Amino acid sequence: MQGAGGGAEVGLKKVLGKWDALAIGVGAMIGFGWVVLTGDWIVSAGPIGASLAMLVGGGIMAVVGLTYAELVSAIPKAGGEHNYLLRAMGARWSFAGSWAIVGGYITIVAFEAVALPKSVQYIFPNLSQIKLWDIAGSEVYLTWALVGVVGAVAITAINIRGIKTAGIVQTFVVIFLFIIGAMLLTGAFAGGDPKNMEPFFVNGTAGFFGVMIVVPFMFVGFDVIPQSAEECDIPPKKIGKYVVVSVMIATAWYVMVVLATSSGLGQRALAGSDLATADAMGALFTSEVMAKILIAGGIAGILTSWNSLLMGASRLMYAMAQSGMLPRWFAYLHPVYRTPSHALLFIGALSLLAPFFGTAMLGWLVDSGSPSIVIAYLLVGVAFLILRRREPGMERPLRIGGRGNFGQVIGVLSVLFCAGLISLYLPGMPAAIGWQPWLLFGGWWLLGTFFLLRVPRGVSPGEDAEEQLLAMISIRQQARLGAIGVDAAGARSKSIKSAAGKRR
Repeated sequence: MQGAGGGAEVGLKKVLGKWDALAIGVGAMIGFGWVVLTGDWIVSAGPIGASLAMLVGGGIMAVVGLTYAELVSAIPKAGGEHNYLLRAMGARWSFAGSWAIVGGYITIVAFEAVALPKSVQYIFPNLSQIKLWDIAGSEVYLTWALVGVVGAVAITAINIRGIKTAGIVQTFVVIFLFIIGAMLLTGAFAGGDPKNMEPFFVNGTAGFFGVMIVVPFMFVGFDVIPQSAEECDIPPKKIGKYVVVSVMIATAWYVMVVLATSSGLGQRALAGSDLATADAMGALFTSEVMAKILIAGGIAGILTSWNSLLMGASRLMYAMAQSGMLPRWFAYLHPVYRTPSHALLFIGALSLLAPFFGTAMLGWLVDSGSPSIVIAYLLVGVAFLILRRREPGMERPLRIGGRGNFGQVIGVLSVLFCAGLISLYLPGMPAAIGWQPWLLFGGWWLLGTFFLLRVPRGVSPGEDAEEQLLAMISIRQQARLGAIGVDAAGARSKSIKSAAGKRR
């Protein structure tokens, strides 16, 4: 990629160590949702019902994570899903899966831009000044929105300066987040009341599945590790292991938060709380100061998730642009920091807008991003199975399930679990999502369809799929410029497909 000064082509820097990679994955999953949504989970399903939903959801994500673990160890390139699907299923399927996960990442980045001023207002109640408008019953104030804007500028700037800088920031903030979690757990043991946790189950299966539908949104982030694999200075086998370990840590975190929060506040108090986990912390220690300290932990969660997912989305867009699926503009690397600065600026600009839509956007973003995330996970499971069958000899430093067929069983389970999660979002299901999230979902995929139709047909899956794709795009561009005739372009395209077929 050319830098601003037109220098020699350079790649991404290999600067991430093992703790950086783990902090990126864990920090991406533990955002702000545990502060703002935990009360809703407990009210919907009860503390044990919500904990079981998180355990089951974490188990599903762990199975999905195992497929990622093998694939990232075998194909440690920036872009994760993009590379797996391109090799297994071809260009258009690769675009679909990549577009899906980018959409999921961007909804979470936007979510954090709205969550930041909401959490800061808990500490500074008079934050909202200069009313702008109302959206879906949510009042939007200029000073409130500007907090989200400042956060977006800061996180984007940190990422442009380099992934190592972002990784260092991530590690320290994750450590702080875990200190807050330890304080919450200590408060639950010291001041919690088991009677507050009754009833343990609420609303039966409807409550359970109502919590389950947010699982993809809450656990998205372990797949950021594969997005950054090309920048990890650790063996590919270990990169794969960190994917699974990060899911296990996040599962334990969410279960702990649900149980600790329910021990501090009863059902009635939870139903009337905007930030239940913070209120529970205050109740457990009988101190408003402790509630605000927990909000500081929530802000740390916002920053870690925001940082990781901005990192992941920009790497995916960079990889897609490198393959010709998106405009070349997104593949630009900063001449000094060698980060995909244009992709970072694009996503950062989108997050600047989110706070101006108010808190109503929080629920819409959660629900609109989740189906896209699960679609991507499902496609990765399919790619895992295809590569197991078609390329049994492919080097796999971390082979899931050993040398037998158990790995294929894991792949099938991953696909089935993801298909089941997708069904939960559909109209008529107990946990169906509303029309506003479907509108956001449809808008994203409508834009994606425009780019999808520009991806050439006939790119054969395989190790050289990206080279085929770039060659076809080059021929198309030459034909449009008149450098070669249409007939010659068609002949060249056929020869590329024929050569690819012979290699297979």
